[in-house]
Amino acid sequence: MGGSAAAPVLRGLGHEVMHLPTTMLSNHPGFDHVAGGAVPVAQLATMRDALAANGWLTHVDAVLTGYLPSPEHVALAAETVRGLGAPRVVVDPVLGDAPGGLYLPEAVGEALRTDLLPLADVATPNRFELGWLSRRPCESARDCAAAARALPVPRVIVTSAPAPAGQTGVTEVTTGATRHWRTPQRRGVPHGVGDAFAGLIAAGLAPGAALGHLDALIEASLGAPHLAIAESAARWTHAAPLPHDPCEES
Repeated sequence: MGGSAAAPVLRGLGHEVMHLPTTMLSNHPGFDHVAGGAVPVAQLATMRDALAANGWLTHVDAVLTGYLPSPEHVALAAETVRGLGAPRVVVDPVLGDAPGGLYLPEAVGEALRTDLLPLADVATPNRFELGWLSRRPCESARDCAAAARALPVPRVIVTSAPAPAGQTGVTEVTTGATRHWRTPQRRGVPHGVGDAFAGLIAAGLAPGAALGHLDALIEASLGAPHLAIAESAARWTHAAPLPHDPCEES
């Protein structure tokens, strides 16, 4: 379902998207009623191969992976990334969240850690996912930076990072630097914000620019059942970047 937010965000910024859905659901699973299920790996493989046979995978600029419901789906994603050569790879390791914990089998997380993360240029875990994948605590900004550097990824952008009360944090960690952004917590935010953010990063935006777009999109969507991606495109696609916190830069 993550592609239902990421794909229209990418298209709103003018990018052509080829979307291989790993699940087909009636709606986001956060609602009371949902129907559907995982798309079989063999079917996804034939869909990918058809795209390749048409010549549409020869000039791919970036790959974004999201919800992968089984280790076999992870293996297919890794195989596809390797076969594409050297596009920019963004891995959104969708595994779980606090306080509920994992909502996929541990075997999926293990496959993500060993098979897919080493192929990534950027990873966008939330705070829980970062702690689980790194096997390290993420109780403070310093903890999160250390956990991010323990992953086999050169650039990690952590959502729901530690932040003062009433704020939500995003932290970018690279080999040589750590930067932080803070945004106000809001009520009535629809599902799909993390998926939309991963799409913005896959579009090649820096975190501050991505957060500027996302902040405007959230503001336009408060109280709605879904993110108003199409309806408010004229607003969020022209939003200014959010500055990072220079007091916390390291």
